[in-house]
Amino acid sequence: MTTRSDHRRRRVGNAARYVVLGGLAMIMLAPVYLNAVNAVLPIKYRFAYPPPLIPHEPQLDGFRIAITQGSVLRYMVNSFVVSSLITVGQVVTSCLAAYAFTFLRFPGRKTLFWVIVASAVVPFEAVILGNYRTIVWLHWLDSYPALTVPFLASGAGVFLLTRAFRLVPRELIGAAQIDGCGHTAVLRNVVMPVARPTIAALAVLSFLGAWSQYLWPKLVINETSRRTVQMGIAQLSNGELNSFSVLSAGAILLSLPLLIILIMFQRQLVRGLTAGLVDR
Repeated sequence: MTTRSDHRRRRVGNAARYVVLGGLAMIMLAPVYLNAVNAVLPIKYRFAYPPPLIPHEPQLDGFRIAITQGSVLRYMVNSFVVSSLITVGQVVTSCLAAYAFTFLRFPGRKTLFWVIVASAVVPFEAVILGNYRTIVWLHWLDSYPALTVPFLASGAGVFLLTRAFRLVPRELIGAAQIDGCGHTAVLRNVVMPVARPTIAALAVLSFLGAWSQYLWPKLVINETSRRTVQMGIAQLSNGELNSFSVLSAGAILLSLPLLIILIMFQRQLVRGLTAGLVDR
């Protein structure tokens, strides 16, 4: 039986947790806020000491220059196309491989599964030279295939979906097969709907990872028209457009899609990761 003192202690504990979490959130969001302040801060206040935490006479020239002269929108379109292609590729290949490893029986299945999973822990820098030579041999430099093809499969995605597909009741698979469904129909109509949260989580993670790439696009892309957002931010920090307001405004604009995706799919991300890692 709970007493009034127990309720009081519980309320105090909850309040303390909220205070700690709020403080940590403020620490994490402080750089984002300061970047937003720099984006709209006039030049005369930019080198003031102490720096103003609230923008006085905010100006939007940095955003205008980043859009009109910095080609920010072009970088966003390139990154969106590349990230979308990589996301679709990883979801499709991971679903097909996970279905095979979960519901099919063939020689070397377990060995092949762990080889694919082990590839997920190999640093990309360890295979970047081989990938680059392949791209040069195929004459794919400065093209979308160079940015997407090396990332269309994911060992981590195969592992994540395999764990999720194991949670699908075998009775549903058997019922679908009795109705005459083949493997493709079973995957599309039974397995994928049940594992939808995990598939959505994989899609979000794939998109975020592809959007944040810098080293590989820097290596295979030279044309300005094919540059992605990370290369665009680096370009804004150099040359004639180099200024705090333009760089900060460009960083904010180029980060907006990631923020929108995280806000829209945060529930699916959490549900997918937790459901896919719980075994029966």
